[in-house]
Amino acid sequence: MNTENIKTFAEKHSELLKDVGQSLIVIVTAVIFAVILGKYVFLNANIPSASMENTIMTGDKLIANRLYYNKHDPARGDIVIFNAPDTGEEYIKRVIGLPGEKVEIKDCKLYVDGKCLKEPYLKDEKWTNDNGPYTFNVPKGSYLLLGDNRNNSFDAREWKHTYVKRDAIKAKAGLRYYPFDRFGVVQ
Repeated sequence: MNTENIKTFAEKHSELLKDVGQSLIVIVTAVIFAVILGKYVFLNANIPSASMENTIMTGDKLIANRLYYNKHDPARGDIVIFNAPDTGEEYIKRVIGLPGEKVEIKDCKLYVDGKCLKEPYLKDEKWTNDNGPYTFNVPKGSYLLLGDNRNNSFDAREWKHTYVKRDAIKAKAGLRYYPFDRFGVVQ
């Protein structure tokens, strides 16, 4: 193709080329934006186990907020995504014990500094596995995390390094987007 043919082609198709160029800019910008959001703002979580049932079911997909704990400390009851203390793997559990607290498990009940903790989120079946007695003295800068499905959760009761350090907590669970019939905020 000579220069004249290229010029003629460009003149005839300039509007199309302009549209393609603009579309490419939009697509590249969207991809860059999605990568940045995915790396620094949101964490996409696929739930592989039953440890948080019935709150979060096996196969659920969640979006978690990576920025939340930049301004807030984890609170009791928060569902967090973190790096497990023994393996470094990404886990999801509920915050039960805060720094400096004494947490006891006895007779299938949880006590924080001597007061019985109400846990309406626990799976309905009777808690029969690893139900105590345990005593945890949560160190400063660390948290005690347990799964909601206490009969089927690999959590602080079994970890060699019992407590999760503050800097290992990556995000606060936020929105379940799959399955669609369970879409909504995770609590």
